[in-house]
Amino acid sequence: MMSDIWPSELRVSKDRQRLVVTFNDGQSFDLSAEMLRVLSPSAEVQGHGPGQKLTVPGKRNVAIISMMPTGNYAVRIGFDDMHDTGIYTWTYLRELGERGAELFSAYEHELSEKGMNRDTAEKPR
Repeated sequence: MMSDIWPSELRVSKDRQRLVVTFNDGQSFDLSAEMLRVLSPSAEVQGHGPGQKLTVPGKRNVAIISMMPTGNYAVRIGFDDMHDTGIYTWTYLRELGERGAELFSAYEHELSEKGMNRDTAEKPR
């Protein structure tokens, strides 16, 4: 049951480009700051309803600058591009760990469909 699973450790790498999440069941995931940023659960990225999700380009080198616990169910992650409205639940961090490659691949496909890339910052669309 997912409610029984929570991180026992959240560790940001020295270069601030990765977050290692270790769960109480021993599973550990190494998540890139870029993936956390572009797949942010914030309304700014996900939109306020179906079909409003935005693709955020140019975040290959984004860094994590802060992490603030939110209750005992999530963490708010701040990035050096000043985005800090995403509340990452333990369940969502676990999903990114388990399905991150697939989700990031879908993100890269969206970028290419929209003529954007991971290196050029422009308005999300």
